[in-house]
Amino acid sequence: MAATGDNRRGTQAAYADPLGEPFLHTRFAPPARPATFLRRDRLVEHLDQALQTPLTMVNGSAGAGKTLLVADWAAGLRRPVAWMTTEAEDDSSGVFWAHLLQALHVTGAPLPDAIGCPADADRVDHGLLARLAAALSEGTRPLLVVLDEFDRVTAPQIAEELEFVLHHADDGMRLVLVTRTEPLLPLHRYRVAGAVTEIRDAELAFTPKEAAALLDLHGLHLPAEATRALVTRTRGWAAGLRLCALAAQETADPQTYLKEFEAARSTVADYLLAEVLKRQPAPTQDLLLRVSVLERFRPELADALTGRSGSEPVLAGLHRQNAFVEDLGHPWYRLHPLFAEILRAHLRERSPELEPELHRRAARWLRVSGALPETLAHGAAAGDWDLTAGALVDDLAIGQLFTGLRRDDLDELFRSMGPEATSAAADLVRAARDLCRCELDHGLAHLRRAEQTLADAARDGRMDAAGRLSCALLDVLAARLSGSPGGAEQAARTAEELRGEVPEHVLRKHPELIALLLTHLGSTRLWAGRLDEARAVLSAVVDGPGAPSTVLLREESLAHLALIDYLNGWPGRAERKARAALGDGERGLLPRPCGSGLGHTVLAAVAVDRDELAQAQALLDEAAETCPAGRDPVATAGRALASARLLLARGEPQAAATAAELSVAAEVACPWAQAYTALTASAAHLAEGRPDSASKVLDDIPCDGQPYAAELAWAHLAAGHRDAALHVLEALHGHNGTGPAIAVRTALVRARAAHEAGDTDTARRLLARALLQARRDQLRRPFLDAGPQVRRLLETPPLDELAAGWLILPPGGQGTPGDVSQQVPPLVVEELSGRERDVLLRLSRMMSTEEIAADLILSVNTVKTHLKSVYRKLAVNRRSDAVRRARELHLL
Repeated sequence: MAATGDNRRGTQAAYADPLGEPFLHTRFAPPARPATFLRRDRLVEHLDQALQTPLTMVNGSAGAGKTLLVADWAAGLRRPVAWMTTEAEDDSSGVFWAHLLQALHVTGAPLPDAIGCPADADRVDHGLLARLAAALSEGTRPLLVVLDEFDRVTAPQIAEELEFVLHHADDGMRLVLVTRTEPLLPLHRYRVAGAVTEIRDAELAFTPKEAAALLDLHGLHLPAEATRALVTRTRGWAAGLRLCALAAQETADPQTYLKEFEAARSTVADYLLAEVLKRQPAPTQDLLLRVSVLERFRPELADALTGRSGSEPVLAGLHRQNAFVEDLGHPWYRLHPLFAEILRAHLRERSPELEPELHRRAARWLRVSGALPETLAHGAAAGDWDLTAGALVDDLAIGQLFTGLRRDDLDELFRSMGPEATSAAADLVRAARDLCRCELDHGLAHLRRAEQTLADAARDGRMDAAGRLSCALLDVLAARLSGSPGGAEQAARTAEELRGEVPEHVLRKHPELIALLLTHLGSTRLWAGRLDEARAVLSAVVDGPGAPSTVLLREESLAHLALIDYLNGWPGRAERKARAALGDGERGLLPRPCGSGLGHTVLAAVAVDRDELAQAQALLDEAAETCPAGRDPVATAGRALASARLLLARGEPQAAATAAELSVAAEVACPWAQAYTALTASAAHLAEGRPDSASKVLDDIPCDGQPYAAELAWAHLAAGHRDAALHVLEALHGHNGTGPAIAVRTALVRARAAHEAGDTDTARRLLARALLQARRDQLRRPFLDAGPQVRRLLETPPLDELAAGWLILPPGGQGTPGDVSQQVPPLVVEELSGRERDVLLRLSRMMSTEEIAADLILSVNTVKTHLKSVYRKLAVNRRSDAVRRARELHLL
């Protein structure tokens, strides 16, 4: 054989390459498709475009299904296809072209013998390439050539020669490259000209529907949810799905196996380690093993884990090679989840002591870069709790333990923190977690220890503004839970002083911090009876930044504002704010804080005033389920007030008195809570025929213009002390901010007093005013409690016309009033949302909760939340009652 030049004898091309090695027929035949091969029409249709473009590239990772896809497509064509599977030896130019010419001859391509074949393994004569291109250009139709595993060809010379032939063949050749990497051809030219068809990794990935069909071919029939989970875990990787299916076939419970299989101990691991990891040089293998502990990583972070520089070109190369390294941009990367899982297991096996250190290095690097969630995750994985807690506190993110979408995740993360963590930050986190659960004693113990540690550090000249500001926040919360308005005010002043020592951009990043401070401060002011001052700070929260981290705080502040409106006699305003306060928490989207349930409580109190007693009970039940009594002073006192009112309306005065005395552990007594407790006790005494005792319990209640003065006056009048009642009303005269509920009760007191004094005309005029003021808010309860003499006046013209349609009194002014919802046609207190109507419709079809969830593509818990809301809005407690009430209201 000549050392250089071309051998013009075409017969040699059929027997041996320039090295004298015989041609292996298996390299020129497409692989056979297995019986379980799934033809995917969307990819086949895309590949059909290869017949219209000179170049096609099927570029994907190992096991992505590239080769079988192209082989199946080629088998379906009614034309010859030249197939060549490249090998490492083909990186020599002469060898490559000898094999490609043999592939053409095997296909029966009508090429003249004059083309010749390479005689030198390392080079090919340019004339041969020109003759081949000319012959191809003269064909009657394009010749289809598939080069499989083209990533093994790395010589730029071969890429240049191939591009020369492809270009000069004109329309006589269609080249399909099946590769793991981007070939060295000038792809940009083909892309600009629209002359390339590309199928990449993302398109090669199996969809859930395709995965289900593939599993069916293996005799595995899984629920849709299980199939979706498997696709998510494998990212639709063809080889992973096939290997999982083959392994599952050998088990007694394939569904459980596919759900719980350990990737590190499976054929998937063997495949990835052999096909991907072990193909890399030793430094690259070490890099991949180390970054496997990360969800995502930058080259600089990879350098920090390896202890050497130069990761950037390595990672970029791995991405180009489709070596299961995904480029997320800017310039973040991540590993394929199965590959990462297998690498982590391999790392633990090879270097079990290294993983915690890698997490610690990652946490330190990420902490400097400001990536807090990842810092916390890696710090916890390293078991370095002082570092982890320090990162949370230094970032001023301790408020996220109380509010926001990450609250439960953070609580779960720090649950593993042991006593070995002794820093001030660790104690602050412990205090926050305890106070979040309203565990006051434990929380205060940790908080005082943190404050002492910070004070010792300050004496040593080490200032920690973030730690001290976090202490102030927790002090305000502790003061709220302990009913200490003075303590809350002092902590709030301290926090205000410390704000100037913290960078403004850090404060802007965490709007929940100031919102928490103001919410807790507003709650303590409300407890102290300073309603206007409470409204000021709570309104600042509601009107503050609309960040996701402040959603719960805005809703909690709205609930407190609703209670303030209710106490001031504005039931309509209270109802609107309370409903707005339910927000995302009622829909089950966010976890509720310890002071929650207040919105339901205010709505219950309004329902009692409207004599909608079943509705009130349902709302109180929801409040109790949302937040047990005794955890938050304002919420507890509010629930006691509403419960007592409901029991009085039901004619159970003793039970009402007991409910009103629900103890609240507080350092300072709440004036409005004390007043309503005394009013309930007075009503109980009066119901049992003890007017003197009823009057006596009212003696110590201050009446200096307080909103409850109208009810105090009514209680005095009911006990037979007309002058005392009128004196109390005089103290209320001119008081600003009181609403229609107070005006109605004031008018009723004066009307009854006038009637008892024989001035019926004045009584009737006052009753008319009361009816007009009450009608807008449907305030029925005050009239039902007004006594038989007043109720008889209400039945006479023209007062009866003012009451018509909304106020129903017991016949003849006698007897105990009942629930108005049982006496008048049912009303929808609040419009049902679209989703609630969807749930109600399916409820009427006798569908179970699980069936409704599946039909609406919701979680079961979300459906349960919607059902509770439907029951509350329809004032029912059971499914059948909800359907019946909905039909009465023509909602179905």
